[in-house]
Amino acid sequence: MTDEHRLNALSPLDGRYAGKCADLAALFSEAALIRHRVRVEAEWLRHLLAGGGFPALAALPAAARARLESLCDDTGTAGVRRVKELEAVTRHDVKAVEYFLREELAAAGAEPAQLELVHFGCTSEDINNLSYALMLDEARSDVLLPLIEELARALAALAHEHAGLPMLARTHGQPASPTTLGKEAANFTARLRRAAAGLARVEIRAKWNGAVGNFNAHCVALPELDWRAETRVFIESLGLVQNEYTTQIEPHDWIAEYCDALARADSVLIDLCRDFWGYIALGYFRQATLAGEVGSSTMPHKVNPIDFENAEGNAGIANALLRHLADKLPISRWQRDLSDSTVLRNLGVALGHSALAWRSAHTGLARLAPDSGRLAADLDAHWEVLAEAIQTVMRLHGVPEAYERLKEFTRGRRIGPAELAGFVATLGLPAEAQRRLEALTPVAYTGLAAALAREI
Repeated sequence: MTDEHRLNALSPLDGRYAGKCADLAALFSEAALIRHRVRVEAEWLRHLLAGGGFPALAALPAAARARLESLCDDTGTAGVRRVKELEAVTRHDVKAVEYFLREELAAAGAEPAQLELVHFGCTSEDINNLSYALMLDEARSDVLLPLIEELARALAALAHEHAGLPMLARTHGQPASPTTLGKEAANFTARLRRAAAGLARVEIRAKWNGAVGNFNAHCVALPELDWRAETRVFIESLGLVQNEYTTQIEPHDWIAEYCDALARADSVLIDLCRDFWGYIALGYFRQATLAGEVGSSTMPHKVNPIDFENAEGNAGIANALLRHLADKLPISRWQRDLSDSTVLRNLGVALGHSALAWRSAHTGLARLAPDSGRLAADLDAHWEVLAEAIQTVMRLHGVPEAYERLKEFTRGRRIGPAELAGFVATLGLPAEAQRRLEALTPVAYTGLAAALAREI
């Protein structure tokens, strides 16, 4: 795509962000869909040829066999263009693919009786559902899961490097019991990997059973053939799982599961972006500056967390689309209506915004460096967070009204180390317990956070 085309693109995925979405554009463009349709049609004819149950195909010329093999691999740019030319006449996208295949095989010497077996027993949705299944399978394995894992690895590295770096936690936005920077990164690492595992578990299903899902025409044409087994072998040869219980369309339940699983991962990403945005605002992270970059058109000092903001925004758009897809696609009137067709064409848009979000978040994370001085200063300003530890030790030793006494002493107040030590001295605790509390500092009050961070 030229710069002029990008400047005039309707979608930012094809314009401003085209360079970051090229891999998904190659998987979900109109050309990609045509290539997959041609491949599926060609693979089916090759399957029939290999099975030996169609005598007419036994005499298929070598040149036609070679052309069929090549179409299983790649349609080519010229082939895609020819399909679109045929579609302009047929006004039916899948029929245009069938006619293209017939043209190509006829030019290679195939006889009319052999050409009649192109698209044999198929409805358009047999071709379509396998095509989309292959596209989504490839997108998951080649783009989405690697992007999620790339961010998870970066977070794990952050968790290991800063496993023991103390940080004031905030619940309800207020100072709370300390954690470590590494442990907070580890939390997101674990969540992202669980989300990725959920996406990876979605079973990609396909149907190949004719006009209303019952093998009607197949059974009339060749009643002696076990069509259920035949089509299962074909579907599984493409790495997919057969769904026998369908109408004219595969019901798209698995696509809904796929979209839901990706949306859950995106939701974790949004949570991450908001938290890290907040930590930058608190000064817990410094952002690396880039030569020539401008943060504000009027405030020269600014270094804005734009990558996390970009990621949050794009993940939100992705999820709006993914959740619509998940809600809409499993619903079809009777044996089939066409409302799923135009919706399916937006799968690439949803996945494009999602991929863009993951890439932006990774870019943002790579620019961060913890400010240990700011982290330490924040902890030292909030000794009151040790109230949890003190009242828990008081409970252990039977000191009455432990929680209530700490609440009265600390709630809504800033307490320094001297005041806290003075309070502990009045509690009448055993000497060892008193010494342990007197030695406690906010920096040291992080529990098992460091150990958990190192294990991620």
